[in-house]
Amino acid sequence: MALIFVVLVLGTIAFSTFKSQPYRCRVCITFNGQTDCRIGAAQTRMEAQRTATTSACAQLSGGVTMTNQCENTPPTSLEWLP
Repeated sequence: MALIFVVLVLGTIAFSTFKSQPYRCRVCITFNGQTDCRIGAAQTRMEAQRTATTSACAQLSGGVTMTNQCENTPPTSLEWLP
């Protein structure tokens, strides 16, 4: 019984990980004089942009306060990818 549960959980994780993400974007953020660009993909446009922004801000900031400030900074550029 436990083995079936583990297989189902792992199957669900694998499916959600490899499922096609219809929205992809490249976001560039400038924060504290530095710029970083990252690609995000998700099921919605908002989530794709948020993922890319979070990734870029992880490289540009340190600490919770700076990360929150960075993530609230409007992107320098936003490009939707095919």
